[in-house]
Amino acid sequence: MEKEVVVAVGPQSSGIAHVISHVVNELRVPLLSFATDPTLSSLQYQYFLRTVTSDYFQMYAIADLVDYYGWKEVIAIFVDDDNGRNGISVLGDALAKKRAKISYKAAFSPGATMSDIDDLLVSVNLMEARAKKLGMMSSGYVWIATDWLPSVLDSSDFNKDTMDVLQGVVALRHHTPDSDKKKTFTFRWKNLKSIKTSRFNSYALYAYDTVWLVARALDLFFKNGGNVTFSNDPSLRDTNGSSLKLSSLRVFDQGQKLLQILVGMNFTGLTGQIQFDPQKNLIHPAYDVLNVVGTGLRTIGYWSNYSGLSVTTPEVLYTKPANTSTSNQKLYNAIWPGETIRRPRGWVFPNNGKPLRIAVPFRVTFEEFVKKDKGPAGVKGYCIDVFEAAIDLLAYPVPHVYILYGDGKRNPSFNSIVNDVAQNKYDAAVGDIAITTNRTRIVDFTQPYMESGLVVVAPVKETKSSPWAFLKPFTIQMWGVTGVFFLFVGCVVWILEHRMNPEFRGPPRKQLITVFWLVLLTATTSWEARIRENTLSTLGRCVLIFWLFVVLIINSSYTASLTSILTVQKLSSGVAGIDSLISSPDPIGVQDGSFAYNYLIDELHVPKSRLRIIKSEAEYVSALQNGPKGGGVAAIVDELPYVELFLSNSKCIFRTVGQEFTKSGWGFAIWSTKRLILTVFGQAFQRDSPLAIDLSTAILQLSENGELQRIHDKWLSNNECSSQNNQVDDTRLSLSSFWGLYVICGGACAVALVVFICRVYCQFLRYDPETEEPEISEPESARSSRRSLRSRSFKDLMGFVDKREAEIKEMLKRKNSDNKKQISHISDVQQNSPV
Repeated sequence: MEKEVVVAVGPQSSGIAHVISHVVNELRVPLLSFATDPTLSSLQYQYFLRTVTSDYFQMYAIADLVDYYGWKEVIAIFVDDDNGRNGISVLGDALAKKRAKISYKAAFSPGATMSDIDDLLVSVNLMEARAKKLGMMSSGYVWIATDWLPSVLDSSDFNKDTMDVLQGVVALRHHTPDSDKKKTFTFRWKNLKSIKTSRFNSYALYAYDTVWLVARALDLFFKNGGNVTFSNDPSLRDTNGSSLKLSSLRVFDQGQKLLQILVGMNFTGLTGQIQFDPQKNLIHPAYDVLNVVGTGLRTIGYWSNYSGLSVTTPEVLYTKPANTSTSNQKLYNAIWPGETIRRPRGWVFPNNGKPLRIAVPFRVTFEEFVKKDKGPAGVKGYCIDVFEAAIDLLAYPVPHVYILYGDGKRNPSFNSIVNDVAQNKYDAAVGDIAITTNRTRIVDFTQPYMESGLVVVAPVKETKSSPWAFLKPFTIQMWGVTGVFFLFVGCVVWILEHRMNPEFRGPPRKQLITVFWLVLLTATTSWEARIRENTLSTLGRCVLIFWLFVVLIINSSYTASLTSILTVQKLSSGVAGIDSLISSPDPIGVQDGSFAYNYLIDELHVPKSRLRIIKSEAEYVSALQNGPKGGGVAAIVDELPYVELFLSNSKCIFRTVGQEFTKSGWGFAIWSTKRLILTVFGQAFQRDSPLAIDLSTAILQLSENGELQRIHDKWLSNNECSSQNNQVDDTRLSLSSFWGLYVICGGACAVALVVFICRVYCQFLRYDPETEEPEISEPESARSSRRSLRSRSFKDLMGFVDKREAEIKEMLKRKNSDNKKQISHISDVQQNSPV
């Protein structure tokens, strides 16, 4: 630096790079470094440019690998220097975003001996030998190495023994495109006679591109009029006794200009596109994902911050839209330690080497959910199978042992189980423990695997058929409106048919019978012929067509509703639901240990004196059969899964009544100090434990692949009589569903009447003899007589309406003829009279 340097290249060591960055920052000399320490930043060091990919991106690539394979905890082994510590810090942040973490950090000094490494691995695996001797390179273990391993393997020759030790290791290497330029350089390098080895790693390629970057930048710098001049910096002075010779250092005057040229460079080198982002890091960071197999390295995929893990090269992906979704992540199969392609399950929970102590309620009732067994596990049942199936789907093993909770004489208190888990007496609990608000305050719950809720189960009996059942399909309002429309349509038809149809004439009694007989015929199946025979007017037939449209729909609906009432609704219960049960003074049954007991008291304010504890399934049946008068209960309030199982064996003599009045689910639970509870109603886990999220995902997988339903069908019978609805009102037809039909029919009748009245009135005007007389002078007495005639015109109109149509037409015809003759006679008289 004493010899007026304009650009510094290197170093690879992050520790040295930190020191040099301070110096070049003061001298305004751009530093192009191969250091990968993520804490080296242009924000702190203005003249620092990184010409390799930062370890920041490598740590996120490792986090994506861990997430891709479903692991949740890792042990980090690293060199205890600035670069190692800073890289592991970034790795911890990256894993946290993937809901994973570093469970143990094993650091060794840069100059560690083999004995130090032995001790380190002992602390990692609680054994007394190195990884190979410990069997830590065998099946079940996963080793992920950073780019240091491929760099060493690429630049040196190793024997078979060394490669055997590394079998199954997954490592990352800087990705460099397999371009023609790179192939040409490699060929030329191998043909050089002066070099001792023909092998080189990715850092050598980055160094080659860095030198060309400097050359291109300086060429552009001089072309743009740049000058290499230096000046002294008064702040750089030697202190007494100092050997640093700071006074000999000089500041590059146009360092800022050269820096801007370097940052703006854009060309294609051996490592790909050379271009810097705003943070002065190379764009498009990418890595090859390698697997040590046999005597070499096998590429199983690629990682880039553009699209994550992929089997397609990053250069191809850069031409497509970015996609880092989970479904888009893919790698080829890796050969893991132990020469297996089966994905290792990773870390063991808990990581203290001891199995989880899982409390299982020693049930007396409904043992299908969980019960004692003589098998190796000691327990079996629906809950156990669901838990084991979910555990098998985890990417890591969870050793556990079941411990029965209770004396086997009565159901244990589930609140006590939860409290014991919270107090660290057990690591977990598996059983039919419902999710309640109070329990969620001390444990976390996972995705429910079975819906639940409180329901009311009561005895039912067959109801006798009512002789008035035929009236039930319609409401009273519907019956009334239908009857009114029968009368209304009958009157309209009589008005329209009375003048021209002889069957609608005669004595009033005969006319009424005819009208109602015709209207009632529309409800039968032989109405078509009857209408053609009994109606003659066009308007009358139109009205009946609209009325028939209404009758057909109402008749079909009535038949369907009546069929439902007579064939389906044959059961009844004295209890309609939870509201009617609470309002009555009758005793209520509650299963022993169920949270329904406290819920009825605290939430629904039911007196304790009304509650009866049901301790066995036999007592469950007898309490319902005996009823309140026989020392039993009116109904039992219990959780839905128990009720469904009970009803499946009750031959449908009991049913659920009303609706569910609470909703919950079954699953697992965890406490905040890594305590697990598997519940029949909910899954609860320790707070912030990865088990909660992982088991939730496993339960969703069980539901999607049908395994959850298979387990359900194995242990729980399908119930075909779990509920009953005895509400006839639900099937009764009301006016609100048919008022549109009545409006259409009423409108058609009104239009027909208006047309009929207009037509009759026009005929009546023509029928009046004085209306059509010619205008001739007449005496005053005649005008007086005419006014008297008009005053009686309404009576004449009614009489005219009552006349037959044929008679009216004949009278009008004759009147027209007489008028013509009279006019002709008057005309002749006027012609023969003397002028």
